[in-house]
Amino acid sequence: MSTGILAVILAYALKLIFAIVIFVVGKWVAKFLTNLFRKMLEKSNTDVTLVKFLGDLVYFALLVLVIISALGALGVNTTSFVAIIGAAGLAVGLALQQNFSNFGAGVVLLFLRPFKVGDFVEAGGAAGVVETIGIFNTTMKTGDNRVIIIPNSNIIGGNIVNYSKEPIRRIDLVIGVGYEDDLKLVKSTLEEIVTSDDRILKDPAPAVALAELADSSVNFNVRPWVNSADYWAVRSALLEKIKLTFDEKGISIPYPQMDIHMDK
Repeated sequence: MSTGILAVILAYALKLIFAIVIFVVGKWVAKFLTNLFRKMLEKSNTDVTLVKFLGDLVYFALLVLVIISALGALGVNTTSFVAIIGAAGLAVGLALQQNFSNFGAGVVLLFLRPFKVGDFVEAGGAAGVVETIGIFNTTMKTGDNRVIIIPNSNIIGGNIVNYSKEPIRRIDLVIGVGYEDDLKLVKSTLEEIVTSDDRILKDPAPAVALAELADSSVNFNVRPWVNSADYWAVRSALLEKIKLTFDEKGISIPYPQMDIHMDK
């Protein structure tokens, strides 16, 4: 074997060894930096799903840089290789534009936390208990046990009502009685009903007040405060007790009606 060929083989072997060293060391550094990045996110109480996704994304990006560096050490022209990766990335990005929109919305949800798993919310045109908050979709379960999967971009693009955010909620009832009924009796009866339920909070105090002289009824606002978890149970119990008590005391709940006067 001639000296020239031996020199070429030796030079290429050195490049190959150097490229392998770059790849091995670079891969280790990529893992180290990714783990460091993940720990930083975990210390900032970032959602576990987001930590995993961003960690994998950072590791993949670093690994691509390591591979390009190793190929460059071998003498491969990486300019065209980078251009191919860029073009492929652009094509994939255009094809997955909606998914990237959902991903961005998912990041916003996980960072800002307008709701958490277990909250009862109204968002994205649906209402239910939040089951999971993913990178691309959020899953809710309705009261009748239906599962709804909503793209995160739909949630971010509209109003979000979180019924579980605060520990207490106010029940707003409008109770109508007849014009011929004793208003003092009606008000005292409503106050007795409200104060008799132990689930209704004393602070803030419940309110019972005359609200409106309507077309066919005199309307009272009944506004007690309860723990958020008791809202629906107390609301239903109040309506039932009001109707039964009014029946016992002869207080009427009038139907909508209209007086018609006819000229002869």
